[in-house]
Amino acid sequence: MKPDYGQFVPELPDIMNSLEQFYMVTRANSEGSIIYANKNFLETSKWTPRRVLGITLWQMFPETVEGQSQAHAIWKSITAGKTWFGMIEKITRLGKPYFVNMIAIPSMPSHDKPFSVTFLELDITEDVQLRDQLQQIAFIDYETGLMSRYKLETTVTEIIEEAKSFSFVFITIDRYYTLKDLQSSESKIELIKSFSNRLKRYFQDNPIARVGANEFIVLTAFGDWYVRGFLLFLEQQPIYINNIAIPLSISGGVVRYPEDQKTYNHLMKAALAATKDVINNGGGKISSLSAASHKVLNRRAIIDQKMLSALNHQSFKVVYQPQFDLASGEVTLYEALVRWEDEDLGTITPDELIPIAEENGLIHDIGAFVLEEAATLAARWNEQGRHVDISVNTSVREFSNAQMKNKVIDILNKTKCPPSCIQFEITEKFAFQAEEENSIVLQMKELQDAGVEFALDDFGTGYASFRYMQHLPITKVKIDKVFIDSLTTQPKTQKLVEGMIRFCKSMGLYIIAEGVETKEQYKLLEKMGADAVQGHYIGMPIPSNDIQFKDIK
Repeated sequence: MKPDYGQFVPELPDIMNSLEQFYMVTRANSEGSIIYANKNFLETSKWTPRRVLGITLWQMFPETVEGQSQAHAIWKSITAGKTWFGMIEKITRLGKPYFVNMIAIPSMPSHDKPFSVTFLELDITEDVQLRDQLQQIAFIDYETGLMSRYKLETTVTEIIEEAKSFSFVFITIDRYYTLKDLQSSESKIELIKSFSNRLKRYFQDNPIARVGANEFIVLTAFGDWYVRGFLLFLEQQPIYINNIAIPLSISGGVVRYPEDQKTYNHLMKAALAATKDVINNGGGKISSLSAASHKVLNRRAIIDQKMLSALNHQSFKVVYQPQFDLASGEVTLYEALVRWEDEDLGTITPDELIPIAEENGLIHDIGAFVLEEAATLAARWNEQGRHVDISVNTSVREFSNAQMKNKVIDILNKTKCPPSCIQFEITEKFAFQAEEENSIVLQMKELQDAGVEFALDDFGTGYASFRYMQHLPITKVKIDKVFIDSLTTQPKTQKLVEGMIRFCKSMGLYIIAEGVETKEQYKLLEKMGADAVQGHYIGMPIPSNDIQFKDIK
């Protein structure tokens, strides 16, 4: 016969005495009626010893569908002879909820019917309440009481799952950070609260979220005419700070679900793009997405949706553009560039592909694919005695991964490619962010120690900071095409490029001019002292099989 844990066998009294000190302990008979309750249980549940005896398990659970269903599920498990464990909500004698972690242990006699059940419970009400408070904080913007960005996303996802049509409205306060009448943080908070109240009054029962310091989202089933009416409402209900009316201008963009976009992320991007269009045209309006922006965003959405499938089905290709060294008169490096040819979208260039890949996380897979292709080619050339390197573009998102250095080394080892045959090109944006993150700089330096070189791409177009040129392991600089385009027509551009070359030379850097398309540009850059040139004048990006090794004179 199995031991009766409800009555406690002689070997267990010490254990049960210890449990009684820390746990709420109750026992129930085969009908689910309470036959024993310890002091801890009585204190928490507010039952008295006399009243608790005889009440059933179900009376301790909330009288809701969920509460009673959980009680039935627990009892079903017990009557099957199984121990049950989990977190549950119970109610006190006065109907107040509390939460416990509970284990229910059935004691089975020989006829396989439950004789008694022992319940051990640990009160976790404070932990649950704290969790709920933190969740509430995550859902609510504490200054305005509006939804947070996180709550907005869950709300939009729920509405989409219900297949309901709605407008996704992005609203921003124009020139918020330069409003002259807002001299203190207190006055800015007061403005935001007053503005939020007007949003609530006008849009009433529609969901509203604050997604930035001065940025808001409204979800409404009403059309554009209703949304634009908020501009007039704001004029009729001016905001006063310190008894001074604030001259408020707002800009906004309206996107419709499902006509315009079909996911939260795409709705947000489209609404932001529509708002930027308004701001770029002077602001002070709420407009729908322009046809041109709509076309661009739709293309981006399709690229995003198709990218993983294209990568898995090897639709990506790598082409190589030559870089001509002026001193040796030879092509000493090819830049690897990813291409994606789609039957519906046509050619997707890196300028389109890379930003989307950075957003959806596929940049790591695409980067690894390009590097492996380039390393395989560089290794083959090295075996053939051709001293030609290959450069690969990389992003800060890739190097933000602490394992990036190891992944690069693994690929080089796999392809038997000497590290000295590979060069990474980074943008000024990458360099600026890398300067702030020691882990990125450390990985770059470890790769440089292994033999990999780094070149700074798009030099002069991004962040006007030269500090990173001292701290990052950069040995080469590429002057951006935007300067080369007007090199032969603008004297100021000539002086600027000449100054760039002198500056980089003073730091011992190798200078490449990219986007060279004419012989005049080529000759002028040669005269200025550039080390190498790249562009259509030197050669177009071509597949590896079409590369022929010959000098360019």
